[in-house]
Amino acid sequence: MIENRAFLRAFAVLAFFTALAGDAWRYSISWYGFAAIAAFVIVVSVILLVRQRHLWRVNQLPYPLLIFVALCALSTAWSDYPGWTALGTLTTISTVTSGIAIAATFSRAEIVRHLGTALKLVLGLSVVFELFVSVVLRAPLLPFWYGYKAGQKLPMLDYWSRDLFLAGGKIQGIVGNSSLLAMVALLGLIVFGIQLASRTVSIAWGIVWLAVAALCVACTRSATIIVAIAVLAVVVIAVLLARRYDSPRGRLTVYGVLALLAGVAALVVARFHTELLALLGKGDNLTGRVGIWTNVIHLAQQRPAFGWGWVSYWVPFIEPFKNLASAGGVRQLHAHNAWLDVWLQLGILGLVVFGCLVVSTLVRSWQLAVDRQRVSFADPGHYTAASLLPLLLLVALLVQSTAESRLLIEYGLLLLTICAVTTKLPIRRSDTVDV
Repeated sequence: MIENRAFLRAFAVLAFFTALAGDAWRYSISWYGFAAIAAFVIVVSVILLVRQRHLWRVNQLPYPLLIFVALCALSTAWSDYPGWTALGTLTTISTVTSGIAIAATFSRAEIVRHLGTALKLVLGLSVVFELFVSVVLRAPLLPFWYGYKAGQKLPMLDYWSRDLFLAGGKIQGIVGNSSLLAMVALLGLIVFGIQLASRTVSIAWGIVWLAVAALCVACTRSATIIVAIAVLAVVVIAVLLARRYDSPRGRLTVYGVLALLAGVAALVVARFHTELLALLGKGDNLTGRVGIWTNVIHLAQQRPAFGWGWVSYWVPFIEPFKNLASAGGVRQLHAHNAWLDVWLQLGILGLVVFGCLVVSTLVRSWQLAVDRQRVSFADPGHYTAASLLPLLLLVALLVQSTAESRLLIEYGLLLLTICAVTTKLPIRRSDTVDV
């Protein structure tokens, strides 16, 4: 059964959905229910890696990825909280294992299809969920498994839905967080756009799901996502130019122009950052993030070389995370910046390793996006829409990594792993077509 195509499709969709909307499981069927589903995904992933052994080898995997995971485990030796480091390492290994299994089992076109299905489920259910809360319940909704006392005043950030859909406020969807829902919507714009470009979905349904994703972006009003959309638009234009001018001289010209434009953009941002932040509805404190970053930097400087020990999500009831940062009356579980989080937990050594992972994946993703896909020297090759997926996903994740730490956990780490592995494994004939 494990190699049945219908089962594999269901597994891939479940894995993506769980990574994208883990809180939906935790809020609805409890942490125990979520743990059972996550365990099922991990077990199937391991079985797939064993069964698909002919499709991958350890020496074909990205070395920075393997070194990063090993460093997470090794940090148990100097961690201030070794038990939690061991648990955090286990969740990291589990996520990476699932990413490798998906990358080795499915072609790029299949990954686009299954990720698209999961995104449709998350976004579609989020709209229906928020409409139900606003039209039927007409009151904010707490998670089903939430320990609180009668009459206790709770911060609004603790609510699953704040009943703001019809009021024009920021909606949170089934994921229970407006920033997270905005990112899922951005991923939807990427994947649904690729599906339309590759003509693997009907134009009508492609437009419908693009509209749903755009609605969720509009209803979350995330400044980070607005910036990410602008950056992605530039990246798409750059890829199309590089594909058009594919001679060495043409590529050099394109890269020179892009470097010039990047420099001008950096100068404009440096000169008018206050005005640009105001345009995005943000102040200089970036919705409290500057204060969080200051606290994290101060703590990281106490152990700059190797960090305090890996933990992925912060554990809010242990030191040094207990009183490290809070917002809206809620203790924060991450640094709101993936790079600061890596420095805090794994030090400068971790930053170097993680940076090598990201940069090497970005380079391979760019090459995959701009070069013709060939399976042999005799094959003239051609461009595919699916070959854009790793680059666009990675760029979106990197923009988000400046304001959130999701790149290190759940869907962020899963997608980073998939991008790193799919661009490293040998190209299969199924990768050269959009299906």
